[in-house]
Amino acid sequence: MRVHVVSDVHGRADALAGAAHGADALICLGDLLLFLDYADHSQGIFAEMFGADHARRYIELRRARRFGEARELSGRLAAAKAQDPWALYQAAIAEQYAALFAAMPEPAYLTYGNVDVPAMWPDYLKPGHRVLDGGTVDLDGWRFGFVGGGLISAYRTPYEMTDEQFRAKLEAVGEVDVLCTHIPPAVPELLYDTVARRLEQGSAALLDTIRAVRPRYSVFGHVHQPLARRRRIGVTECLNVGHFRATGMPYVLQW
Repeated sequence: MRVHVVSDVHGRADALAGAAHGADALICLGDLLLFLDYADHSQGIFAEMFGADHARRYIELRRARRFGEARELSGRLAAAKAQDPWALYQAAIAEQYAALFAAMPEPAYLTYGNVDVPAMWPDYLKPGHRVLDGGTVDLDGWRFGFVGGGLISAYRTPYEMTDEQFRAKLEAVGEVDVLCTHIPPAVPELLYDTVARRLEQGSAALLDTIRAVRPRYSVFGHVHQPLARRRRIGVTECLNVGHFRATGMPYVLQW
């Protein structure tokens, strides 16, 4: 069996349409939405609503970890809009999700990223899409477990949770051959982004689970330009499947 795995799609509906070519199924590890584009400030929901110049300033503040100032800027720009800001955000999110799920191949097994809005997914799913978050699916003799979302952070992205909540979902998954998450285990080489020059968040609970359950593979995304794309923890191969927005290429898992 051949499965293609993608993560951090961030608006690439064009590439997503062909992501399962030659595969029996597609696995998507979340972050479908593009809120900000750090490489092109004219792209993403923030730029659409407030313009590229404000998006550039917002990104500068976040990079400098001046999160209070970034939120103040966002709030001030939203308050200046004649319409309800959340209604505008929802409309922009809905437009992206409509295009992304229309392009999403079938069958596909999906979990959420930290920038996704889970409550909005049901409106766009196709019959061949199955969403799992704290659940499993068997594919040709291998069991795949899925845990979506991220941990609480200063960025305040839409789908974040406590360490305890994340650990509870991992425990619900149990023993699997492939553990599919959006965020990596808490291993510094897997967390360090060489372009952003910072450690992204990883899960200590996920690292504990890998050591205890010993799956064949742990697959994840979240870190766009990692210092290391793979590390072995005991018998488990830990793999960052890549930044799909940048590459347009899935990771191939075959057995």
